[in-house]
Amino acid sequence: MTQADLKEMMKDAMRAKDSVKLGVVRGLMSNCTNESVTKGYGPDGVLTDEEVLTVVMRAAKQRKDSIQQFEAGGRPELAEGEKAELAILEIMLPAQMSREEIVAAATAKAAEMNVSDKTGANQLMGALMKDLKGKADGTIVKEVVDGMFA
Repeated sequence: MTQADLKEMMKDAMRAKDSVKLGVVRGLMSNCTNESVTKGYGPDGVLTDEEVLTVVMRAAKQRKDSIQQFEAGGRPELAEGEKAELAILEIMLPAQMSREEIVAAATAKAAEMNVSDKTGANQLMGALMKDLKGKADGTIVKEVVDGMFA
């Protein structure tokens, strides 16, 4: 996913008169500009594919948090709008690993790092998140690592 891809998606959403998708992509473009300025590239700077992916992942996480808060607060109608936006964002993200794949990766990494008890769990977690960035949900990775030493 590149910034050019986002611009094309925005044009497609305008042509299709898809207001939800247009709003999501415009928000992502704005977030990319903010990220570019934060990183010192300036407002016209171009982010790497990985940096754009980070922006999309952050937006998806915000939507998930909002959905949880709206449902907990008894506002399902607001959660529906967030769910529609999350569905669009999930299309842009790489496929997520299954729990079984995460367990296999965690087991292999633990053997590689020679981690056999809870004392090395934080180091294992950090190494796994670096390896699985964008491919696995951090919450599931944490559950797997905690389960290995329980």
